Amino acid sequence: MEKAKRFQVSLKVIWGSSIALAVMASIPKLFDADSTPGDLLINSSITLLFSLFIWYYNIYSLPKFSSQRTNKSLFNWKLLLSVVMGILLMVILVIAHQELFQVSKMDAPIMFELRGVLINLIVYMFLHLLFQNYQTQQMGVELERTKAVHLGAQYELLKQQVNPHFLFNSLNTLKSMVDMQDPQSSDFILKLSDFYRFTLESRKMDLIPLKEELQIIDSFVYLLKARFEDGFELIKEIDEKQYDCAIPPFSLQLLIENCIKHNVVSLDKPLRIKLYTENDFLVIENPIQLKRGTLSTGVGLNNINQRFLHLVNREIEIDKTETHFKVKIPLIYDYHNN
Repeated sequence: MEKAKRFQVSLKVIWGSSIALAVMASIPKLFDADSTPGDLLINSSITLLFSLFIWYYNIYSLPKFSSQRTNKSLFNWKLLLSVVMGILLMVILVIAHQELFQVSKMDAPIMFELRGVLINLIVYMFLHLLFQNYQTQQMGVELERTKAVHLGAQYELLKQQVNPHFLFNSLNTLKSMVDMQDPQSSDFILKLSDFYRFTLESRKMDLIPLKEELQIIDSFVYLLKARFEDGFELIKEIDEKQYDCAIPPFSLQLLIENCIKHNVVSLDKPLRIKLYTENDFLVIENPIQLKRGTLSTGVGLNNINQRFLHLVNREIEIDKTETHFKVKIPLIYDYHNN
């Protein structure tokens, strides 16, 4: 993902405004008959150095870009700190110029301090106006990026909803059952019909109750067991108290398909998948018995992760050991469908 462009202020703005303030600070001296070129130099150099410091100090103290609303009290605190730092700096600059130029007569220190506070406020307000505009632009970019990611996830979901490979295998299984006059053929057709009816009904929903997802998974598992027989088993240990939680539709289907895609499923080496709840997560766990020559692209897991990021700003968790692979998906308690 492309990183947000860092907030910057043009050097022309920083130096141009500082020089302009230095010139403006020296203008009153031009109408003072007792002023000397040295007085003009001292006034302008103090103002220039002070302005440059204030610019860079305030730029450095700006918060990093965040899509969250910025705390206003933080800005107020930073403004106060900036003013205090400016007052201290102005005192240091005045004393340093007195020692450096051996000037016995200068403007009253209070005049320099008032000038410094005024410059500080002008720079601070202008800089934060620019920064707020920058944040607004970046939030717009983030919003468009999130929309693009969500559209991509929806597209991937639509491809998974009518999975030609799964449908092809299911129809082949049904043909074999019919040829063998298997009495379970009618149940198989009903389960297949239930599964694709749910697919059509849920394709526009962002979230569904866990109870409904488990019901369709029962149909899905029935179809898989008709194909793999005792080579496949799904063990469910779900706390019924969490049936009313929600997850994105087809999340479990995608995860089970992911397990079957990458692992050996046979009568000699059955694939036993466990589905259980752990705190606020739904966990799907399978033993690692990888197929030869199978490479994982991570598309399926990334698709699910992007959907959770879009919906609840949370990510799935993956826990892999030498023998087992776990995927933990967050359970969503407070939800509504658009």
